[in-house]
Amino acid sequence: MNNLYEEIIGFYKFIRRRFLVLDNMVFLIVLKACAELRDFGEGRKLHGHIVHMGSPDSFVLTGLVDMYAKCGEITTARKVLKGFGIGMWALHQGKWVHGNVIKNGIEVNSYLFSSIVDMYIKCGAIHDARLIFDEFRIIDLVSWTAMIMGYAQSGFAENALLLFTDKKWQEVYPNSVTLASVLSACAQSGNHYLGSSVHSLGIKLGHNDVNVMNALVDMYAKCRRIEDAVYLFESMLDKDVVAWNSIISVTVVAVLSACACLGDIRFGSSLHAYSIREGFSASSSVYIGTAVLNLYAKCGDANSARTVFDEMAEKNAVTWSAMIGGYGKQGNSNECLELFSDMLKENVEPTDIIFTTILSACSHTGMITEGWRYFDKMCKAYNFIPSMRHYVCMVDLLARSGTLEEALEFIEKMPVQPDCAVFGSFLHGCSLHSRFDLGDHVVRKMLELHPDDAGHYMLMSNFNASKGRWSQAGQLRDLMKRKGFRKQLGCSQVDLYTNEMYSQRAATFG
Repeated sequence: MNNLYEEIIGFYKFIRRRFLVLDNMVFLIVLKACAELRDFGEGRKLHGHIVHMGSPDSFVLTGLVDMYAKCGEITTARKVLKGFGIGMWALHQGKWVHGNVIKNGIEVNSYLFSSIVDMYIKCGAIHDARLIFDEFRIIDLVSWTAMIMGYAQSGFAENALLLFTDKKWQEVYPNSVTLASVLSACAQSGNHYLGSSVHSLGIKLGHNDVNVMNALVDMYAKCRRIEDAVYLFESMLDKDVVAWNSIISVTVVAVLSACACLGDIRFGSSLHAYSIREGFSASSSVYIGTAVLNLYAKCGDANSARTVFDEMAEKNAVTWSAMIGGYGKQGNSNECLELFSDMLKENVEPTDIIFTTILSACSHTGMITEGWRYFDKMCKAYNFIPSMRHYVCMVDLLARSGTLEEALEFIEKMPVQPDCAVFGSFLHGCSLHSRFDLGDHVVRKMLELHPDDAGHYMLMSNFNASKGRWSQAGQLRDLMKRKGFRKQLGCSQVDLYTNEMYSQRAATFG
């Protein structure tokens, strides 16, 4: 037998001198010969040739591990295995076992079926797992739960929820592991409606162990049902580290969001530093990361926001929206559009808020062609029905750019009645480009459509003032007083710091 192995190695050397060998099957046969002969020297040379040729399959890589191990080079075998990836190696071995089950006609009962599905899931082959799951059509709680858990842990929350609600499985009662996995999927997708239903089902079935309770706290917290999360947390008799982490994360996210709304970057950045020190970093939690990013973005610090964004291991649609919004706030349309393109490459579905941000950025930089393109894409490719915010952005884009006739035509073709913000954007464009004739036309239209709207009277008054028609502006304000119209007061806030504490905020109204 040894002579045969030596002949294989000799023949391989012969053909290598004359031909370019790229066949993985040839590599596998020669590796087997080197392993059986314990020929470490030839095996190492072959390894170099395999690396040089590139693209070895899992069988060749397994052959390399086997060759080095049989030659006594355990350290090298481990290095090859590590480079190969333990998960991929395990998947390769699992597929080999699965293939033998099929080849030998072994009957697949519920235990074997669940084990095969679980193997594919734990090796990261979630799509292969679902193919096997659907092929055998065995109604089994363990495999059903494993498939739901696999989807939830792999980030396919919607798939997990669809499988859980599939009518085919309505006769199977979930256990606490099933419910915890479904609640995790609800948390990821923000589906607190289904999460609440699962909560009720858990109570009905008597599943209230610590894993289910932790999953409930986490689900309510991530769905921004803070009161429910706190109530459940306080009702728990045995609070473990998971429960505490969930509630602390909720608190950090809530306070960061408040700082973002108030524009309080000083306190927010201090909280960011505190969260890092205590182990609640932006890179480890998509929810904390998004809240930190949103804080910096809303406070105008796009560079810090981008640093946080790039450090995040996981990003959801809200994360992308916050970062795109940060660039949009500064009118950086190029970064907005580039990031939007990157988001699509990551297969993240855009939201209507993201399109609002992009249209606004296009408006502030006069990118008419791009604005129209993204508006059309939003309506036709993603089937969004434009909201008033989108219409305002488009009118603002056209009016700022001086294409006022096109803007007016756009307003007249709107399927909904334009509001104060739409008209305000158009009148602002009329003032910028001294098209007071079109402005007067819109003023008359506003009076016809909204004779009792105080905001429209203020717009008309300001428009007249911008033309220097002070008497008409004053008459409109007097008319508002006679009719009892009151404009909603504006507000600005300023933080005054002392050495020891924040002073009370001062608000000015006008």
